Amino acid sequence: MMSYLVTIVIFVSIAGLVGLALNLQWGLAGLVNFGVSGFVALGAYMVALTAPHLGWLAATLTAALLCAAVSMALSLLTIRLEENYLAIVTIGFAEIVRILLLNESWLTGGALGIADIPRPFASLTPAGWGDGIILVFALVLVALVYGLMEGLVRSPFGRVLRAVRDDATVAAALGKPVLALRVRAFAVGGAVMGLAGALHAFFMTYIDPSQFTPIITAYAFMAVIAGGRGSNLGLLLGAGSIMLLLEATRFLKDLVPSIDGTQLSAMRLALIGIGIILLLILRPQGLVAEPRRTVRDVFPDATGES
Repeated sequence: MMSYLVTIVIFVSIAGLVGLALNLQWGLAGLVNFGVSGFVALGAYMVALTAPHLGWLAATLTAALLCAAVSMALSLLTIRLEENYLAIVTIGFAEIVRILLLNESWLTGGALGIADIPRPFASLTPAGWGDGIILVFALVLVALVYGLMEGLVRSPFGRVLRAVRDDATVAAALGKPVLALRVRAFAVGGAVMGLAGALHAFFMTYIDPSQFTPIITAYAFMAVIAGGRGSNLGLLLGAGSIMLLLEATRFLKDLVPSIDGTQLSAMRLALIGIGIILLLILRPQGLVAEPRRTVRDVFPDATGES
């Protein structure tokens, strides 16, 4: 039972990292990224390829830097596109990554994937404590990224990103470097997705292309919507809720023994979708509304009288 709970918390941590990244890109900057699974896959494979040679820490940093660089390059090429076209481009990017991972077997192992990925502190970990070390590593990583994101949200950078999201034309008219801000937000989000991929690879110790399907992107958007777009705390609650609901629906087989695996999978997704729809009806702003500051928050004595 304890091993099962540890596994759940680690998967929630991975989902939380992916969600925090998407919340910066889409929730705060208004950039639609449907290529989340591609960035997570890049981070995971970079760790799998470099950890045996560089060690876990250097491999993790390399994964984050690679995903940041790819995100920056992709955003520089596409950031001027309208929202719908940017979404299409990122979908194509994720599919290109998946096809490359599947076909370049000389590097990625193809459909067989890569096994025996070394874990952090593996040589210092007593037998049977491997998942516990990964759990601590995951929680520390989530805490650090959450602190970083909260700092960005509350900084002038975050406030300008909100302005760009709400009305890019007005922000540009006020002299704000709209394109540079968007590129920066996309790159930081990509780096965090790379960290999520690294954590996934360390925990699983084996990866293959089938683990990085578009459902990762769908779950990330569900978490942001459920938690509250623009709210990092809400995002973590949303990611936890989605993952717990996914796990809870595994037991539908015990309640309805007559359904097969395909029907069970469809029913699980349907229940999650119904849950999100009900949440949007009852609480449109999500579990935790995006923090907003008004003029009265800054100048409490202002009355508006001339």
